[in-house]
Amino acid sequence: MAVVSATTHPTLLDYTKRQNPDKSIATIVETLSQTNEVLEDMVWQEGNQETGHRTTIRSGLPAPTWRKLYGGVQPSKSETVQVTDTIGNMEAYAEVDKQLADLNGNTAAFRMSEDMAHIEGMNQELASTLFYGDESVASEEFTGLLARYNDKDAESAENIIVGKDTNYGGTALSGVGTSIWLVVWGPNTIHGIYSKGSQMGLSKEDKGQVTIEDTTANSGGRMEAYRTHYKWCCGLSVRDWRYAVRMVVDADGIGADPSASGIADLTAMMSDACELIPSLSMGRASFYCNRKVKQALRQQFVNKVKQSTLGMDEVGGRSTLTFDGIPIRKVDAITMTEAEYVD
Repeated sequence: MAVVSATTHPTLLDYTKRQNPDKSIATIVETLSQTNEVLEDMVWQEGNQETGHRTTIRSGLPAPTWRKLYGGVQPSKSETVQVTDTIGNMEAYAEVDKQLADLNGNTAAFRMSEDMAHIEGMNQELASTLFYGDESVASEEFTGLLARYNDKDAESAENIIVGKDTNYGGTALSGVGTSIWLVVWGPNTIHGIYSKGSQMGLSKEDKGQVTIEDTTANSGGRMEAYRTHYKWCCGLSVRDWRYAVRMVVDADGIGADPSASGIADLTAMMSDACELIPSLSMGRASFYCNRKVKQALRQQFVNKVKQSTLGMDEVGGRSTLTFDGIPIRKVDAITMTEAEYVD
């Protein structure tokens, strides 16, 4: 598998380490990556609009001509369509009592420890929106992956694998389930976007000491506090739908033994997903699943089920479960309650 350079395909952490010499935001993003593993792979590009990113997608190739001697060649051209992906604005204010923050003698450290709860909330919201965001339901969000790979009549349906299919041994029992995703992140495939002319990733502004209203018990009193403003303008651009594959698994079809009745053969699905991708070397390829699915895959590895494809490799300095060399990331935002996909 090709080695992807952080210079040509920078993740959020790669960017912030270069842009923030004081390491303040880099430290935050490093923490975010530990709890949202998508950020370890997701590459970003500046949008060409303030509120979105317009992409020209080639929808058809020009037809060449076999020319015979003294024969002419008809000119031809490719067909393109333009798609605009929206960027959403996610913001949070962190406020801590000034007196409490000053007690331990290290105000900055205390404020950061309190701020981390707000940052974690933003992190989880981004992960959830990345997979389940839908502008048709919540216009302030950006559209995530599920809404783009959930229509059996859409072109992207070619990249949806259903576990209850007889090829994979699973059955539809509960009517709800989950998804495993294979995504190849790259500037010409799928990538995150941020507003034109803005800072990439999470921005932090220290508002300093402010007077706020005490809202406890409707007292209406005033108090001194420290306030920090966090903002994250982000979106998702699927430039080429062929570089993501959704694997749909029934909630009751997940287990350590794929030979058991009703248990989906997850590794067979993941193998077929790899074959649906035109070229895995086009970017950073990773699988994403929730902890229940990853637990089942790890049990299969421990039990030496299909050990030729499941393995433990070092990725980013950490021992990581992989499939055919592709890291398998745990994303808690992927639920077990997705509506049953009807193909």
